[in-house]
Amino acid sequence: MNGLVSLTLDGGLRQEERPRVPHSPGVASTHGHGRTDWFEAHDTAGSAAVALPAVRLSLSEALGHVLAEPVSALTDLPSFDTSAMDGWAVAGPGPWRLSGVLLAGQSPGGRLADGRAVQIATGAALPPGATAVLRREHGRIDGSLLHALHTAPGPGRDIRPRAQECRAGEALLGAWVPATPAVLGLAAAAGYDELSVTRRPRVELLVLGDELLESGLPSDGRVRDALGPLLPPWMGMMGAEVSVVRRIVDDADALLEAVTGTGADLVVTTGGTAAGPADFVHPVLRRIGAELLVDGVAVRPGHPMLLAELPSGGHLVGLPGNPLAAVSGVLTLVEPLLRTLGGRVAQASVTAALASDVPGHPADTRLVPVALDGRARAVPLRFHGPAMLRGLAGASAMAVVPPGGGHAGTQVTVLPLGWGAPGA
Repeated sequence: MNGLVSLTLDGGLRQEERPRVPHSPGVASTHGHGRTDWFEAHDTAGSAAVALPAVRLSLSEALGHVLAEPVSALTDLPSFDTSAMDGWAVAGPGPWRLSGVLLAGQSPGGRLADGRAVQIATGAALPPGATAVLRREHGRIDGSLLHALHTAPGPGRDIRPRAQECRAGEALLGAWVPATPAVLGLAAAAGYDELSVTRRPRVELLVLGDELLESGLPSDGRVRDALGPLLPPWMGMMGAEVSVVRRIVDDADALLEAVTGTGADLVVTTGGTAAGPADFVHPVLRRIGAELLVDGVAVRPGHPMLLAELPSGGHLVGLPGNPLAAVSGVLTLVEPLLRTLGGRVAQASVTAALASDVPGHPADTRLVPVALDGRARAVPLRFHGPAMLRGLAGASAMAVVPPGGGHAGTQVTVLPLGWGAPGA
C-alpha cells in the first residue's frame, strides 16, 4: 500500500514502502540541504526527554494527568453483599414474615432468620442470613406476610455479592493510563482519595514579532497574532500547563533574557527560526550553548522548525511564524515531546483513504488539513497555504502525504487535531 504509515507502540512513526530522503539530523540548514526527514524528526522529539516526576494529587486535581504507578483495589468491590433491586431481602423459600426496612447507607443489623423478610432498597447492605432479593413487582403483601407472585427467588437472585468486581489488592489499572473521569470514579470506588500521576509539562509560549497585533484590524503592515489564541488551549488539550504567554519584540537580547530566565520544561517560540534579518532564535541558541536536536525538517508547510535541548535541561521548540506552518511544527515536534514528558503512551495509528488526489512536494512530506467524511475518508480541504487557517478551522486531522503526493484511495496516516472539528 503506497504511502501507508502506522504508529509504533513506543510512539515513533514508521512508514512502509516510502522513499527515503537523505538528511543530516542536528546540523541541517533551514534552507534546503540536509533537513531532517519528517518521520525521524517526529521520532527524535518523542525520544528527546523522559517522563516528568510523579506527584500526588487529589482526585479532583488528577483529571487529565497520567497515572504514574499502577492502581490496585484498597477494598473488595462491592465491599459487602448488596441488593441489586428494590424489593425485599428474604431468607428461605417463603412465605416470609416482614420485619422492617433497610435503606442504602444503613447498617444491615442482625441476622435475618429463616422465613423472615425485610424491605430493602437498591444498594443497601444485605443482612446476614438473607438468601435472595424478591423484586418489588414480584411480591404481594398479605397482612404481615410476604408472598412471591410466582416462584420464590433462587439463592443469590438479585444480589450483588461482595467482591463481584474485584478483591482487595487486585490490580485495576496500569501506569501510563490517562486519568479520565471513569478512572477517577473507579479510584474513588476502590477507596482512593488521591493518585500518583505524572506532573504536567510546564510550557512557556514566546510569541515573536514586531508586526503582530493583539487586537483590532490588521493595518499599516501589521497583522493579528493568530498563534497566541490558538496554541495555549491546544497544548493544554495535549496535557501541558501553559504557564506563560509572552510577546517578545524582534530583539535578540529580549529573546535571550526570556529563554535563559525560564524554569519551564518546554519553551515554544513562534517565528524567528529562519535566517532573515529579524530571525534571532538560532543566534540565541548558539549564544547559550543549546544542543540542536532537529534543525529544519523536510516537511511542507513548516520546514524551518527546530528542537533544541537547553543548558538548563529543558527543551525549546522553534515554530515557524506562519500559522499553518506552526501547526505543522506542533504536530511534528511539540506533540510527541509533550506526550513523553507527560507520561502518555502513543495511541494506535489512524489511517484513512484520501478522498481525492493530493499533489506532493518532490522530496518533502506534506501535512494537509483534512476532514473525515461519513465513509471514513480523508477529504483534503482548501486554503492550506502556510499562512492560512481557514482550511484548518474545518479540519479534524492533518494527513501525512508522502513525497510525490497521493492518489485518491491511497491510505495515509491522519494526525488527529484533538479539538473535535466536524467531519466533511
